[in-house]
This record gives sequence, C-alpha cells and structure tokens, in this order.
Amino acid sequence: KAMSERKFIYTFEDGEAGNRMLLGGKGANLCAMTQIGLNVPPGFVITTAACLAYLENQRLPDGLMDDVRTHIAALERKTGKGFGSATNPLLVSVRSGSAMSMPGMMDTILNLGLNAATLQGIAAQTGNQRFTWDAYRRFIQLFGKIAMGVPDAAFDAAMAAIKRKHGAVHDVELTADALQELAQAFLAVYREHTGLPLAADPYDQLERSIQAVFQSW
Repeated sequence: KAMSERKFIYTFEDGEAGNRMLLGGKGANLCAMTQIGLNVPPGFVITTAACLAYLENQRLPDGLMDDVRTHIAALERKTGKGFGSATNPLLVSVRSGSAMSMPGMMDTILNLGLNAATLQGIAAQTGNQRFTWDAYRRFIQLFGKIAMGVPDAAFDAAMAAIKRKHGAVHDVELTADALQELAQAFLAVYREHTGLPLAADPYDQLERSIQAVFQSW
C-alpha cells in the first residue's frame, strides 16, 4: 500500500488481537483484554510498521502526528479529560512493545502531559501537593532518561543532595515542599544535559517519546 493509505494506529477496540507482529505483544494483549470486556483504560497502539518507516527515513512517517492528535482527541472524549488542560488534565504513558519479548526493552514514560499548567489541575483534583510534585519529578526523570538520554546518575545525585538537605533517609520522608524543590533540581539537571528547557507542550513531549521508542530499536 502507498504510505498515505497505510494505517499506523489502532485503538484497543479496533486492533486485531492476534496480530502480534503488527501490534507487538503488549499492544495485542491490551486489544484482546479490551475486546473481551475487561476494564482497560482507553488507549491506542502505534504499529511496528510505523517504527520500520521511521527507521528507514530517520523521521516519523508523514501524517503520523496528525493521526496521533486525532487519537488523543478520542481519548479526551472517552475520559472527559483534556491533554494539556489546566483544570482536568489527561496524562498518558508511552511504552515500548515488540512482536517477541526481548531484554533491554525501553522503560515506560509515565505521567506524560505534565507541565506548569496541568500540575495545577492535578493538585486541585487530588488536593495532594505531595503526590503532585512526586508525579512531576518522576515524569522529568523518565522523560529525561528515556526520551533525551540524560543519565540516571545525574538525577540520583540531585535526589541525594535534596535528601541530605532535608535530613531524609528514604524518598517517602520528603515533604511536598522538598519534592517541589526536587522537581526544580531535576529540571535544572535536564537543562544542563540537553541544553534545552523541558518541553512544556504535551504534544512535543509525546512526539519526542514516540521517536525515542523507535530510536531504541
């Protein structure tokens, strides 16, 4: 088929659950569970064909991000949340899957969609500042490490310094204020290693994450 006709994205409802070569093991399983009526949060699978097209040309296939936007809009309708919304934010995870299980698979990026605006929405919804800043610092570290190649050791050093400053032995002992400080320290680590501030636009975050999954192959 011509590139433009090729379907690169399937929702969990639409994906052919038996087609592990196209959807990867995790993707196929999520489609299967959704289709037998299990309570799976909504989502979609970007196919292995899109990955091959990326590797061939070292860029995302034409129209892929438009298609991603269409599917995110469908997720917004299904969840009643908004990607980038300051009041009722939709956060997503980006995970790598393959047709066969293999070692060294890329980690999952959690809490994607967090930025200064959506943080306010999470804080207001949960009423829990500690949870909010903990979610943000995890996102910064995962996105930094996985999408941008920032070494874990740099984040670990920042974490150790904050723990020393606040007299905490374990992560769970850090207060909301300490975690906010940690998030700011992680943002500084990110900027130092990448030369850029962390992308605030959730779609930029998402595009970089999709590229990172494909690049990891």
